[in-house]
Amino acid sequence: MGWAGSILAGELVQAGLRVVGLERGRAIDAVQDFAVAARREALRHGRRRDLQLDTARSTVTVRNRDDQAALPMRRLGAFLPGEGVGGSGNLWGGLSLRWGDEVFRIGERQREHLARLDADRSAADWPLSYAELAPWYERYEAMAAVCGQAGNVDGRIDPGGNVFEAPRRGALPHPRLDAGLAGEVVGDAARRLGLHAFTMPMARASGPFVRADGAVVPGERNVATSPVHRLVPQALARPGFELRTGAWVTRIETDRQTGRAVGVRYVDLADGREWRQPADIVVLASYTLGNVHLLLLSQIGEAYDPVSGRGLVGRDYCYKSVARASAFFEDRHFNPWMSDTLTALDDFNAGPDFGRAAAGVAGGYIVYASTAAATPVGARALPAGTPAWGSAWKRAIAHWYPRTLALSAQTTMLPRRGNRLDLDPTYRDALGDPLLRMTFDYGDNERRLSAHSIGTLARIAEAAGATHYVPPQPARHWSAVPYQATHCAGGTRMGRDPGDSVTNGYGQCWQADNLFIAGASLFPHNGCYPPTELVCALAYRTADAIRSRYLARPGPLA
Repeated sequence: MGWAGSILAGELVQAGLRVVGLERGRAIDAVQDFAVAARREALRHGRRRDLQLDTARSTVTVRNRDDQAALPMRRLGAFLPGEGVGGSGNLWGGLSLRWGDEVFRIGERQREHLARLDADRSAADWPLSYAELAPWYERYEAMAAVCGQAGNVDGRIDPGGNVFEAPRRGALPHPRLDAGLAGEVVGDAARRLGLHAFTMPMARASGPFVRADGAVVPGERNVATSPVHRLVPQALARPGFELRTGAWVTRIETDRQTGRAVGVRYVDLADGREWRQPADIVVLASYTLGNVHLLLLSQIGEAYDPVSGRGLVGRDYCYKSVARASAFFEDRHFNPWMSDTLTALDDFNAGPDFGRAAAGVAGGYIVYASTAAATPVGARALPAGTPAWGSAWKRAIAHWYPRTLALSAQTTMLPRRGNRLDLDPTYRDALGDPLLRMTFDYGDNERRLSAHSIGTLARIAEAAGATHYVPPQPARHWSAVPYQATHCAGGTRMGRDPGDSVTNGYGQCWQADNLFIAGASLFPHNGCYPPTELVCALAYRTADAIRSRYLARPGPLA
């Protein structure tokens, strides 16, 4: 019951359906869990991983290559899936960008660049377009109260926003947040370099949040909204919706003759009893890894085999490479505890071709700048040569923490033949089921994009007048240990052809037309933008198709 599940539950119960939401984690109370004091507990959230996946019950095993032994991720690192009502929507930063046809039409628009890549690469156009998604982007932005400056309204370009974004019909629901001193510093540096900085549109409150039912949820400026604020209370207020927490779904059950979904099996974690929930429509709306895992456990579709090339479930798993740098300014005091609004540059993604042929790449990357690299408990960014311990180290932490600017870049990720998700033959979860196994590594495209982005970050730091600069490490091999991004995607890709995709463009499974999938597992490849706005737009689009077409005439939608 994260963003996608909450959207679909709310929309379908409004259509008059009886809806049961099953959530493995606990109930989340917006007043108690998101009050200022609770939200600011750095040890609770940053170190003890409250609201995140409990790896003692279930996790994934990881490896880079087939000839390596996959080992369980005992402590979350590279990505941080949420657990509990609201899911990862309780943990995200609120970043809200509209994915456009530079992603959905990459096969068409970057055909020459794609042809230069490794033979084990694939990239296909998505079964939808920006124009089809634009109304659902608007719906999400209104629901999530996105703050920001439009850069393109019906073709009219406003340099205060992202000048490279696809056209919108009107302004964003709320004015942009204050970019602060960090935004000014990076904006000035970008202009000197001929680049285009803008304040990131964000689904963030500007103060205490008033729910649709009139209840005031205590909060503070710049805290990202979540499904617990925006969607779950409204669904619970309707008589047709029931939410069951502590419900660990283990199988989707199908009819052996027709192949259609007939319900799910789940374990009540309160007492360990197994239950069956019949259903006319089943919506799988977990985190990316959970969607793939449950399909594999339920034996719905054929698991992907990279040797033969057969199978689709688990294929095209994509992550992204992330470069993180630190710039230090002796004469600047950024007040990082006051705002973590992001400044971004989209020149190397949606902007004009930045020299992909010369760089030997396809796709692109987005650049971020922020003062909120970490809370004081977790901040460790220091200039090179700083003592590693003792009183001098402590003084350096206190001195540089408010004077540090975090620069980062996140890249496009295209499918590679060996990257995939499947069932682990060795390790099992707390219920005795095989864990999900992740086989993933970067290829030459990610390494080259990373190298190009590292050069861009260095140019920005120099143009901004940084006193010291610590560059990122180049992307070589993916590691599950350091945090990078919770932007896992693919594994149940959507498409136009049942022979090359798990679902159609509405997330409706080709194999069972009353089984719908929602979430980033649908993505044919991973763009460099954060996935949440696209996930939500797709969920609204799927809900509309079910309400307006499927209920009247059950069957394939495409």
